[in-house]
Amino acid sequence: MTDDVIDDRALVARAAAGSEAAFRTLYRAYVRPVYWVAFGLLGETADAEDVAQETFVVAWRKIPSLRLEGASLLPWLVTVCRLQAQNKLRARRRHGSHAALDDEIPSAVDVEAQVVQAQTVAAILAAVERLSELDRDIFRLCAAEGYGYEAAAASLGVSHGTVRNRLSRIRSRVRATAMETETP
Repeated sequence: MTDDVIDDRALVARAAAGSEAAFRTLYRAYVRPVYWVAFGLLGETADAEDVAQETFVVAWRKIPSLRLEGASLLPWLVTVCRLQAQNKLRARRRHGSHAALDDEIPSAVDVEAQVVQAQTVAAILAAVERLSELDRDIFRLCAAEGYGYEAAAASLGVSHGTVRNRLSRIRSRVRATAMETETP
């Protein structure tokens, strides 16, 4: 086993034997992709967090009897996640919130696309965090909250041109970051 590659078979075997450290390593390796799959299926942060957590609770209970077919645990975790997401959608429907249908969950999940999307989002968030405080405020107001240039300028106490020019540069940086992440 190299430092860069997680040997899922060995970790699953150790976790099945009761090693919390091995399970924790698997959790850390796959919690983000599982979360992004759940978010893609449910569209809500809180529900995606719940489903990701439930997925790993199920994994902890079932790992002693798991027979890993491939080299990675991720496909099995995605299947568990998909089933947990279906349960969440049924609960929504039962409780009358967000009347979602089971048909909204695709029969197959493109794990690679979900992982790439998660990496892109993380890169964009990191790029936004590196901006100056004013640029972050401009980005938040205009890109995230939908403010117009004038409203953002008034809110921040700067000129309309400052908001327009800075936002253009911010969008270019963020777009470049997203393209770098998505390009293999």
